[in-house]
Amino acid sequence: MRNQDNVTQSDRGAFFLTGVGVLGFSGTLPATRLAVPHLGVVQVGLGRALVAALCAAVVLVGVRAALPSLRQCRRLMLVSLGVVVGFPWLSGWALARMPASRAALIVALAPLATAVLSVLRDGARPPPRFWWGSILGTLCVMAYLALSAEGQSDATASTSLLPELALLLATLCAAVGYHEGARLTVEMGGSRVISWALLLSVPLVLPIVVSQPWPTRGVPPSAWLGFGYVSLISMYGAFFFWYNGLARAGVARASQVQLLQPLLSVAWAGIFVGEELSPWLFLTGAAVLGSMSVAVRSGVATGPTRPAHLAQRTVSHLAKRHSAVRNDLKSGLTPSVASLKGQTRR
Repeated sequence: MRNQDNVTQSDRGAFFLTGVGVLGFSGTLPATRLAVPHLGVVQVGLGRALVAALCAAVVLVGVRAALPSLRQCRRLMLVSLGVVVGFPWLSGWALARMPASRAALIVALAPLATAVLSVLRDGARPPPRFWWGSILGTLCVMAYLALSAEGQSDATASTSLLPELALLLATLCAAVGYHEGARLTVEMGGSRVISWALLLSVPLVLPIVVSQPWPTRGVPPSAWLGFGYVSLISMYGAFFFWYNGLARAGVARASQVQLLQPLLSVAWAGIFVGEELSPWLFLTGAAVLGSMSVAVRSGVATGPTRPAHLAQRTVSHLAKRHSAVRNDLKSGLTPSVASLKGQTRR
């Protein structure tokens, strides 16, 4: 059993990688707001995957990457359905029917959902202080977003709960894609994981994107700039750092760095899109940093992949089998050796 009680030098490097990934992801919302009104939800939500897949093909050919195994392909499809297709498509559909502030409240659950998946699938056992830090950070983000949304209205808001349910499913898709991608990164490397996941999504994404009408004129440069950002950074480049950071520091701990993403997105929206910034943003950011620090510095124990008694039983079984094979070889060779000795004496 391994217990990570302190943030080592290696952990700092991993958290730095994760932070760079979150910084890249945080520009997604402002860039999407610039692109969607002029290009369309599907064109931006799924079209960016095709642009990123083209870059991925160039990278894989350039590094002469080996083809993934069938087992890895199945897991890569899970990554693809989570972060390449599921989250962009479902979140885009929901954002067209609900205010962005309400959407951000639900997406803020992604770090907590990723940590829960790590517990369920990896056997990670974070201590109580980890959960206190993670939950407190999540509540700080959600409280800020809820207060910022007071008094705001959106003409596209729906009275149905379907947009909220779609966004919850999108958040779960993101958490699954993050977790499975981090596990595959240990075997393949972060750049290869997202590259192959993008290529595997092309047969599904291409017919949908091609069937949509694309505007040919009247699109401002800012819209194409936003589309380029979500294609090259949000959908591709940021995952290089994100997956490697998750794999090195542990999914449960490193995923908590993403608590900063909604706040960074609000800041970028204020700087580049002209949205009003609340003075509470900086106070909330300080509170989230403190909560995140508690979570990432907590020791997360990870048990062996198999229970100890089963592992010991397997070792004992292999030792007995080796002994039996050795005895069989000796019994089979003894008559031959005796015959050779008899012939030599004659």
